[in-house]
Amino acid sequence: MKVLVAIKRVVDPYVKVRVKQDGSGVETNNVKMTMNPFCEIAVEEAVRLKESDVADEVIVVSIGNNTCQEQLRTALALGADRAIHVDTTDVYTPGIDNKKPIEPLTVAKVLHAIVTKNLCELVLLGKQSIDSDNNQVAQMLAALMDSPQATFASKLEIESDNAVVTREIDGGLEILKVKLPAVISTDLRLNEPRYASLPNIMKAKRKPLDILTLNDLGIEAVSHQEILEVFKPTVREAGVMVESVSELVDKLKNVAKVI
Repeated sequence: MKVLVAIKRVVDPYVKVRVKQDGSGVETNNVKMTMNPFCEIAVEEAVRLKESDVADEVIVVSIGNNTCQEQLRTALALGADRAIHVDTTDVYTPGIDNKKPIEPLTVAKVLHAIVTKNLCELVLLGKQSIDSDNNQVAQMLAALMDSPQATFASKLEIESDNAVVTREIDGGLEILKVKLPAVISTDLRLNEPRYASLPNIMKAKRKPLDILTLNDLGIEAVSHQEILEVFKPTVREAGVMVESVSELVDKLKNVAKVI
């Protein structure tokens, strides 16, 4: 069984995010970048499937300019077998106003083309990226593949040609059995990602990394959305201490005007 894992390059979650002065986006120059944490969990789960002899090959793919190859090499060092870089430099380059970011639908179409070409039976993705926070690609990809999906997975087991997925929902846990090929998005409690060892980092430099373009896959990047402005959250004002319930009710009614 071949497993495809999609990963995304994002701003390190421990870095303080700064908005550009013109409000066009988030500042990424001279900012530490890393693999999206949910994608890292997906990579770890795929590697564990291979180590348990369930998967034969783990393929990682990332979409973006040349900088995302750093995250692909990291995934190879974590245990993936080969990587695919879909270069979109000609479509989107950060900092150039007349070029727009790749939208989730285009990402789903790219992954669909790669799944079809490589005959992958399982696709693992992080449930969302921590930058755009859309939580859309897995669902769109499942629709394009006409395959079952299981989102927010906190446990995954492969039984013959089925995947048994425990997923987190508002009311607790739900267990689904989906027939392969399937699309599964990972939640935080699925596993604890490993650290790449130095020998594996060196080995990753010799693992294959193929470079494709949207034209190679027969896909056109179409923009359906436009970012009007990016701005900082408003600063919350300090709370007010009250001495009695009647004073609290008065504040809620006459000051906050919520009752």
